[in-house]
Amino acid sequence: MAEEIRLDCGVSIIIEKNTMVRSAALGVWVASGSVYEDDMTHGVSHFIEHMMFKGTEKRTARMIAEDMDKIGATFNAMTGKESTCYYVKTLTSNIYKGAEILLDMVLESKFDQEEIDKERQVILEEIKMVKDTPDDEIYDIISELVNKGNPLARSILGTPESLAGIDHEKMVEYYRRRYARDGIVIAVAGNFDEKKIVALFEEKLSALNEHLPDYRRTVGPYSRSFDVKVKDIEQTHICLAAPGVSYMDDLYYAFVLMNSILGGSMSSRLFQNIREQKGLAYNVCSMNSFSSFNGFFNIYAGVAHENTAKTIKEIRYELAKLAEHGVTEEELSIAKEQAKTSYIFSLENTAALMFSLGRNKLLMNSLFSVDESLEKFNAVTRQDILRAAEKVGSLDLYCGAAVTGKELNLEEIIDESKNQ
Repeated sequence: MAEEIRLDCGVSIIIEKNTMVRSAALGVWVASGSVYEDDMTHGVSHFIEHMMFKGTEKRTARMIAEDMDKIGATFNAMTGKESTCYYVKTLTSNIYKGAEILLDMVLESKFDQEEIDKERQVILEEIKMVKDTPDDEIYDIISELVNKGNPLARSILGTPESLAGIDHEKMVEYYRRRYARDGIVIAVAGNFDEKKIVALFEEKLSALNEHLPDYRRTVGPYSRSFDVKVKDIEQTHICLAAPGVSYMDDLYYAFVLMNSILGGSMSSRLFQNIREQKGLAYNVCSMNSFSSFNGFFNIYAGVAHENTAKTIKEIRYELAKLAEHGVTEEELSIAKEQAKTSYIFSLENTAALMFSLGRNKLLMNSLFSVDESLEKFNAVTRQDILRAAEKVGSLDLYCGAAVTGKELNLEEIIDESKNQ
């Protein structure tokens, strides 16, 4: 069972111990992500994450890597829409040294202008890499379309134009605002001495600002839109998306199970229909994207150009069937077992458990016990699935994006699928 320790400086440390393992994972979670940016700072959260590895007052970038290698650690960072996490996993005896290195990175990074200029080029290459990977690019496109009018529309990487305007001054200003004590959570899982962990963080984090700045989120009304990118590629990559729910919504667990049944596994309806029976796609699936205040549900397929209309017709059919008839008791039972098994397996990995603890506390201010989560999965009914399906069961609600090698009118194809 997870436990919360409140430091005198105001930061929460979330711990879950397992003395049966000989390792531990620790993450420093920060309320810094693309939703908190504006046009002038777009991409700065991710940019700062990169700069944390580029040198501190007492360590060069090489020394950071070497010091982590000396303790056999796996370490990295990730930036999302609403959070940034710096993490390390290593042996129990070395987790305290790993935590000290992370603290040095997060608190003492230099943000040297010369290094900023070099790392900007690295991120520009990262953006190019995404654009060269159609199934990655299309996710950014559909996210922007379905979230138009709310801050989730902003990409994590930023744009070449926005990155060009980010210098040392802007980076430090944003860092000082977002890296505040009431916007930081420390999550630790595995085998460790919590007193040593608390002692490490208590004094050091006091140097940060106490409070995050006021943040007012603007969420405009949803409207359908479409985008098609034509490139020299052999497939048409289709992504369709409609508004879903947040992590905190009453239908969250129903959406997880509905997704599993519709397109989340090899036995799912979309996979069996479009790939196994019709042979239209190699990869077809559905996914949920959740945030603390919003979310969307999306369907992806990679198909031959000439199969675009046929595939969309089958997607419309499966959505309509789901909205009208719901799911069977057998399908729901299978989905519950899949979800519970995946959830339990993830918690048996110290790093995955740490990610769950940190995300839940930072984004939802909640700690869910294993039993509570399993009970919520078990409590989902067929009627709950129908309620979820009502929100996403009509293709006429969906935005659409395609990255393709052939000119096409996606909106027209989607609308015409009603009559086929």
